[in-house]
This record gives sequence, C-alpha cells and structure tokens, in this order.
Amino acid sequence: MDNTAQSDIPSGNWVDRWLPPSARPYARMARFDRPIGTWLLLFPGWWSIAMASDIAASPGRFFWLMALFGIGAMVMRGAGCSFNDITDRDFDAQVARTAKRPIPSGQVSVKQAIFWMVALSLTGFVVLLQFDLFAILVGIASLGLIAVYPFMKRITYWPQFVLGLAFNWGALLGWAAVRDDIEAPALLLYVAGIFWTLGYDTIYAHQDKEDDVLIGVKSSALALGERTRPWLFIFYAGAIVFTALSAWQAALAWPFYVALALGAAQLIWQSARIDLDDPHDCLAKFKSNRLYGWWILGGIVISQLIA
Repeated sequence: MDNTAQSDIPSGNWVDRWLPPSARPYARMARFDRPIGTWLLLFPGWWSIAMASDIAASPGRFFWLMALFGIGAMVMRGAGCSFNDITDRDFDAQVARTAKRPIPSGQVSVKQAIFWMVALSLTGFVVLLQFDLFAILVGIASLGLIAVYPFMKRITYWPQFVLGLAFNWGALLGWAAVRDDIEAPALLLYVAGIFWTLGYDTIYAHQDKEDDVLIGVKSSALALGERTRPWLFIFYAGAIVFTALSAWQAALAWPFYVALALGAAQLIWQSARIDLDDPHDCLAKFKSNRLYGWWILGGIVISQLIA
C-alpha cells in the first residue's frame, strides 16, 4: 500500500463546518461531500425526463419529476456507496486512498452502516412511490444490479460495465415516469450511458491500479493497461453515437446536435489529455464529466422548448 497517497475524503468542506461530529462519518459514507457520483447517476434520468416531456405544456410536472429524481439520486447513491463500503471494508483498509473511510477507520460500525443504508434506501423508496405503478416496477427492477455490483470487482475485469448497467437505469426510469412505458429513445439513451460510464469509470479506476494489483481487485483499468487511451475514444464514441440515435428517435430539434458536438469535444479532450499515471489528473478528468452531462441536458431542454 502506498502510504503517501492522498485520502479520497476531503477536509474543511461543508461537512466539517456545518454538521455535528457524530453525523460527519455518515455524510461521508453516503458521499454527500463528494457530489460528482450523484451527478453522474442523476444525468441519465434527467436526460430521459427532458426527452420524454412536453416541457412547455407541463412545466410544473417537468420540474416536479426533476426534483424527485434529484432527491432520489442523492439518497440512492448514498445507499449504494454505504453498501459498497460495507462489502469492501477489508479491501478499503488496504488502500491508502480509502483507508480513512468511516468503516475501515473505525468511525462507524458495520451494524451502524447497515442501519444508515436502510434509512437511505427507505427514503429512496418513498420517492419512488410518487410515480405510477409501471415506473415503480422499473425502479425496483434496478435493485438486483445495485446488489451485485460491489462483488463484480472480485469476479471480472469489467465491473465498470455492471456499474454502467446500474448507474444509467435512470434513462429507463425517467421515460417510464413521464410516459408510463419504455420506448426506443430511452433504450438507446441507456446504451449510450453505459458507454459513457465505461469511459469515465475506467479513468477513475486508474487511480487505484497499483493497489488493486496488490490486493487482487479487478478493473477495466487493469484489463486495458496501456491500451486505455484508444479504448476511451471507442467508449466515448459509442456514447455519442447512441445519444445521437436516441435524439433522432425522439425527433429532437437541431440545437441538441450543437450541444452534443460540444459534449463530444469535452469527451475527446478527456481522452486526449488524460495522464493515466497521475491519480490527481484521473480524478480531475473523471469529475469533468459533469460538464458533459450539462451539455446534453441543456441541448435536450432547448430543443424541446423550441419544438
């Protein structure tokens, strides 16, 4: 283990300033202090809601669904991270970047973590109950993926693919929440999101590749190694192509394709400029995917408003 590596828990942020000491480990376990994962989970759902909605005719319902998905993404990402920390506690203790997380550092017991995970999950279920029955069933169907994901790094070099299946489920759920069905644009958007996740989470996995080798954890970063850069272009090209096909099926107006081109430029920049041997640069490029998410969302909303 590289003891010089920086912990992934930031200090001096709003958690330290505003929360009582007893609540801080729980906020950190849910990653409330590191919102990039919530954004990456949220965007496919927001894209799908915007694509399926008649925003001008029903702005109230549009913003209500967007707010529900925002709350749902925050709490379910927190529940998923808590579950991941419970299952990975022995691995986390061996990696400098994760050794100070609440469970391996002893700030939170496993029983307390389970209670916190259940509380977050129940909050997410309350959010899900605000939708119609079909959307509720679509949401429940994602639980299997959430449950198996933490174990995939023990089995396959492609846990990032399973993460993509889980993290982009909102593309299906968002459409279902608006239209009470799942049509081609949602399915294509789901595939696009999987490609997107394969790109950004492979970048993320390069932060831990040396420790992962030592402790026997698998990842796409280890599978691809020196071939990662060309594969990033392939993954992100898949994301762009399937997003364009989704927009075409949804008959989006021309401003979306301008936004998509700007988003593509952002993904090309990531792939071309990434330093895969610099954990700090990998984290920065990973976080930059939030900009891509906003480009796509903005393009969909503008296209729908002028249609």
